[in-house]
Amino acid sequence: MEFVHKSILFNECMEALSPERGGVYVDCTAGGGGHSLGIAERLPEGGRLICLDRDDDALEACRKRLKQYEDKVTLVKIEFSRIGDALDALGIDEIDGVMWDLGVSSYQLDEAERGFSYMADAPLDMRMDRSSDFSAYTVVNTYTEDELRRIISSYGEERFAGRIARSIAEKRADKDILTTLELSEIIKNAIPTAARRGEAQHPAKRTFQAIRIEVNRELDVIKPSLEEAAARLRSCGRAAVITFHSLEDRIVKQTMKQLSEGCTCPPEFPVCVCGNKPKVKILTKKPIVPTAAETEDNPRARSAKLRVISKI
Repeated sequence: MEFVHKSILFNECMEALSPERGGVYVDCTAGGGGHSLGIAERLPEGGRLICLDRDDDALEACRKRLKQYEDKVTLVKIEFSRIGDALDALGIDEIDGVMWDLGVSSYQLDEAERGFSYMADAPLDMRMDRSSDFSAYTVVNTYTEDELRRIISSYGEERFAGRIARSIAEKRADKDILTTLELSEIIKNAIPTAARRGEAQHPAKRTFQAIRIEVNRELDVIKPSLEEAAARLRSCGRAAVITFHSLEDRIVKQTMKQLSEGCTCPPEFPVCVCGNKPKVKILTKKPIVPTAAETEDNPRARSAKLRVISKI
């Protein structure tokens, strides 16, 4: 299957990053290369784009899409929390712009064999990096009932996390749970019929999100990546982040706020002793959201939010 992913908030990202200024840019979630292509097209001669991703399929698709710009594009297979390692390996100290398009791509959702979807039958996988030994199968079949309840509640914000975790534990006692549809049916049956009635979204959506986040450590890598990137930005350099659910957005918002604040001394201190200075300026007091036209064209854009900071 061809790696296809509609770039969300594309124009807004390009406006925020302004790659036509030139310099070094990083796309921390290259995916199929949609946003990367936009940056590469706008970079003047001498500009450079570094594309990071941990999904081999994504990097290959990105390589093909950006072939005409290969003289100024470098692809690196790495988790984006290690952006500093990637830049060090390339001998790059400072960057002019960086972006993240968080979450799972359309391709990963639509390619059944990847095991991200609760709508298609496939082995329980959900790995963004398929060289990893840790998959959704591991989580579903080896986590304790309490551990399952914790991640389903915390990462899926699922009010029936306890019931779902109990049902999973009971079903796997007889034999391992192997496929996405098998798991989806277990989740569906664990949720009371009355609660399912009138629900706009699939009953397994929140639990699948939770397991996917656990498998890929999606929330753990956001803060260190944003902090390292902010430290690498040149003065007036920009960082743009697209999030798709409240857990991601909360981390991004809080991290940007911390980076924009100065003194962290307790209020009772008569003078500052920490010496902290604001590192960035927040350019989006409220997040930028897709237009009605974009959400109509691409329903997956519905929950997207874009936040932008500029290095002081």
